[in-house]
Amino acid sequence: MDKIMSLDQAVEDIQDGATIMLGGFLGVGAPLKSIDKLVEIGVKDLTIISLA
Repeated sequence: MDKIMSLDQAVEDIQDGATIMLGGFLGVGAPLKSIDKLVEIGVKDLTIISLA
């Protein structure tokens, strides 16, 4: 199993109402492109758990 995937592959199965966890190194490592992609594809009503 390949452990590297594109951003599109990483978010393609996230559906409306999902709970997701995003993390990074405080604000510096926040996955902003992932968040932008979720907005772009129109995913709604997410519960987001953020690691800081």
